[in-house]
Amino acid sequence: MGAVDIETKEYLSNPEHFSDVFNFWLYDGKNVIKAADLKEMNTTAIALPYGTDAKIEPIQKFRDVLKIYTAMRDNRAVYLILGLEEQTKTNFAMPVKCLLYDAISYARQVSEAAKSYRKAEEKLSEEEFLPGFRKEDRLIPVITLTVSFSPEPWNGPRSLHEMLATDDEKILALVPDYRLNLLAPNEIADEDFAKFRTEFGTVMQCVKHKRDKGMDWMKDNERFKKVTRTTASLIKTVTGFNISLDEEGDTVDMMNAWENGLNQARTQAWDSATISNIKNLMETSGWNIQQTMNALKIPASEQEKYAKQI
Repeated sequence: MGAVDIETKEYLSNPEHFSDVFNFWLYDGKNVIKAADLKEMNTTAIALPYGTDAKIEPIQKFRDVLKIYTAMRDNRAVYLILGLEEQTKTNFAMPVKCLLYDAISYARQVSEAAKSYRKAEEKLSEEEFLPGFRKEDRLIPVITLTVSFSPEPWNGPRSLHEMLATDDEKILALVPDYRLNLLAPNEIADEDFAKFRTEFGTVMQCVKHKRDKGMDWMKDNERFKKVTRTTASLIKTVTGFNISLDEEGDTVDMMNAWENGLNQARTQAWDSATISNIKNLMETSGWNIQQTMNALKIPASEQEKYAKQI
């Protein structure tokens, strides 16, 4: 697992960020899903295909982030299983991957229901006994959302039907489709990033503009003037922006960090060129390092720095 994967998963695991992503996706940014109503779930998804043959290999998959949402609405309990999958590049099999995750989640719920009935030694009807699932039992909805951290358009399939080797409508009508839920930065309008309540929107906007030559989209935007170091570090990791995080304090002004990063890059380039010139002149002239730096008119205040590097 690369540094980008580790950092993005850790960031998405934060309940505030997690709820913010789903509120944007499901409720247009309204604060419906509260972070306090989320609980961690085991991200290891294991299930056996139907049957108990010992030769059948168990399916084991590891989800990126998985949480269960529990809340009361209109005096009724609401339950949702919410999963996030992060991608830094297009995954051409993503609909099948997410379909498998969701199917395993539903299969696990059926299995847990059966276990609870056996433990309680409850009497089940003949039809209920084999699956261990009552007629009135209901499953908790599972929603898996794929978050892209790439500025490029998603050029892979967005549904199971797109992956099938047929366009026969009669066949497709009999094969249940699965639609990929995808949150891609380049598909979000700049004015809509403000609908995110947390700095996750700041991260997404930076990813969207990763390929831009200038930073006009960031100028005069208040959200970029006080960014937490955690978010600034993630932005630097996923975008490769040459930003400096040397500022003191708990927050970072992204424009200043960008400009400081450019200045540092220029200084490093200048230093590299100067060192190269010193070495070349020393080789051709036979002078020592002091004579060479004097000949190149390098200020005395900088000569010790170059001498140490050489």
